[in-house]
Amino acid sequence: MLIGGCNSVSLTGFQTARTILRGTPDPTPDAAAVAANPYAQLRVEGGGIRALMLLGNDDAGRLSWFAGSHVVFLRDGQLAGTQGLSVDLEDMRIEGDNPFEHLQQVGDRPVVVQRRYDWRAGYRFGVPVTGELVRGELEQVDILGTSHALVRYDETLSGPGVRARNVYWAEADTGYIRKSRQMIAPGAELEIVVLKPYRGRAR
Repeated sequence: MLIGGCNSVSLTGFQTARTILRGTPDPTPDAAAVAANPYAQLRVEGGGIRALMLLGNDDAGRLSWFAGSHVVFLRDGQLAGTQGLSVDLEDMRIEGDNPFEHLQQVGDRPVVVQRRYDWRAGYRFGVPVTGELVRGELEQVDILGTSHALVRYDETLSGPGVRARNVYWAEADTGYIRKSRQMIAPGAELEIVVLKPYRGRAR
């Protein structure tokens, strides 16, 4: 039914989506292929995978992204969980004020972010981690051959057994994170690049 009702552009998008969901994604898509696909898309690298992922669900702002058996969960651009990677994050939650809900309002002064991490490996649950978020300068970031002027934010993470740094590149006017490198677990990180943004739905 889907193929029968598609033109050549949407058919290309459907074929790409089917390939991704079968678990054999093209990790280096071109701009035309991304534009032809009607679904929101991102590229991830780390945790033993390098894949193009499609948005599968928006559960009250917790987004599920899929590539075969691999799943990445994001909330406000924050890595909230993974499944099927070489090392997985069971859950991450921010306690108290969440600056990532209004990242464009973060000024020159460092902002403290209180987090809790759950890792099934080692049965480490509720691990308290403190982040110090600092706004940087505008940087030019290439996404699919187009240069984007994005604000860089660095966040230093510290807690029991945790010493890491997250880096984000976000749109200056909206705070929408287009690229990031975030900790999955101590010693492991995931690079996330939003190729085709999903801006959320009315709630």
